[in-house]
Formats: sequence, structure tokens, C-alpha cells
Amino acid sequence: MRIGVDAMGGDFAPEAVVRGSILACKQLKADERIVLFGDKAKIEELINSLEGGSVNCFDIEPCSEVIAMGDNPSKSFSKKTDSSIVRGFSALAAGAIDGFASAGSTGAMMVGAMLVVKQIPGVIRPAIAGFIPVSDNSVNLLLDVGLNPDCRPDVLYQYGILGSIYSKQVLGVENPRIALLNVGEEDEKGNLVTKSAFEQMKDSADFNFVGNIEGHNLFDADKADVVVCDGFVGNIVLKEAEAFYHLLKKLSPNSSFTERFNSENYGGTPVLGINKPVVIAHGASSPKAIMNMILQTREVISSNLCEKIKQAFNKW
Repeated sequence: MRIGVDAMGGDFAPEAVVRGSILACKQLKADERIVLFGDKAKIEELINSLEGGSVNCFDIEPCSEVIAMGDNPSKSFSKKTDSSIVRGFSALAAGAIDGFASAGSTGAMMVGAMLVVKQIPGVIRPAIAGFIPVSDNSVNLLLDVGLNPDCRPDVLYQYGILGSIYSKQVLGVENPRIALLNVGEEDEKGNLVTKSAFEQMKDSADFNFVGNIEGHNLFDADKADVVVCDGFVGNIVLKEAEAFYHLLKKLSPNSSFTERFNSENYGGTPVLGINKPVVIAHGASSPKAIMNMILQTREVISSNLCEKIKQAFNKW
């Protein structure tokens, strides 16, 4: 297995990425290898200067350009062809790496995901998924968390399929419970989109739909395993969870419960519904977050998630 990593992506790159890659390397198996895309001289210098680092642990693909956070994603992707993100996606499409992860420009990553890797046939709109810690020390999947602010009912229905497959294949939930985030648990609650989505989902043979779920039940382990919503609502929920963590950190700095809301523990968000494994991390990712981003990418690859999604969408 070859895991591609954008060494130049993120607010603290390349140092944070290299540090995180060294941490991740210690947890990889003998047949698993990290491929770093970026400035080879800088990467090698960092590896050699850091404790536990060895250039022999990595493959390095030299790149002369970087797509910065402030760059126009579409224009930069087409113009900066020797950037770490573009080169990473080219390698992924060619089969030179098995998955690609970055804490760099989210926009450029999505351009690569849609134009180079492309969505799986039958998938109307891919989604990015987030993780919500719940009361039994596990996590629930929340999607979409920002890719599609406006969703048709059939897109929300497909999110149920995507979330169910991820929960089963990667998180190990045998029969994931799929819930629709709404303003009430009653069947008739919601706006026009959620009401229509509910009607499509309630008798689904594609996943185990358990009905509507309200915001105050999001952290309850006994309600659902996957929560479906549009990207507008999902992004707000994810940001509120992050704010909740910072508040709890001030009130209970040494609490293990508080630490479960730390986004560093989850690394990044997988893009679901595309042909190859892609994981996007927060731009301010620390070495710990980078390590978990890489390990999460490994899990997506080893679970054969993309092939499972392709099989599910053959009928679409």
C-alpha cells in the first residue's frame, strides 16, 4: 500500500506534515509506505533533523510549486501542474499511489477529486463526512459537512447509502442506523426537502433508516450511527462541535471526555462517492492531526471502500 501525502499543504507545512508523517510511519506495516509530494530538499532536511526521522522510511516525489490557501482553486489546479496537489492526484489516477491526503487547499482538493479522480457513476453528488463523538465512546458519521450546501431529496437519500457503507466497512458497524437530521422526530416534521427525503428513505431497502433525529440527540449513542443532512447544516454542526471542544477545554482541561471532541483525533474528512480514496484535513492541522489523517487514509484504502460504493451504485 502506498499512501500519498501533500507535504506542502496546511498552515504549518511542511514541518507539521513531515512530523506527522514520521509519527504515522511508526504505526504502518512493512508493506505500507508514505509517499510525500513537495519540495524534496526541504522535506529531506526536515526528516534528517527530526527525532525518529529517516529518509529511508519515505518515498519523495519532488514538486516545484504549491497551491496556496488563497489561490483560486480551479485556475491554480490547471496552471500549477507541478504543485504537490496536482502531482498527487495525477499519481492517484495513474495508480502509482492508493490514496491521497492533504491539509492544503480544500477547494483545490475538491477540484482534483471531481476532475481527475471523478465521481462514481450513479452518485449524484459526492459528500465529505465528519465525525461526532457519542456517549458510548464511539463516533457517529455526519454527512454532508460542507461540500453541498443545497441538496435535493434524492441526494440526501444517496448520502444514506454512502454513510451506511462507510460506517460498515471502515467503522465496523454491522447494521448502521441511518437518521435524517431534522427539527423534530415526527414523520411530518421538516421543510420541503427533508419531508421529501424522509418519504424516500422511510421504506428504503438500501440502508437501515430509523427516522428523524433532532440536534439534541446527536451525541446519543442509542439513536443512530450515521446522521444525514445537507452541507450547510452539517458544516454548522461540525463547527459547533469544534467550538464546544474549545469551551470544554477551558472548563475541564484534563477531561478525557473533552478530548474526544478534539478534531486532531480524527485527522480529516473522507470524500465519499469518488473513484479513489481522498482525505481532506483542516488547514491548521498539527502533527498529531496529520498522523491521524494518514492513518485514516490507510483505513479507507484497506477497507476497499470505493469498490464497495461502486458495487452499491451499479443499479443507479
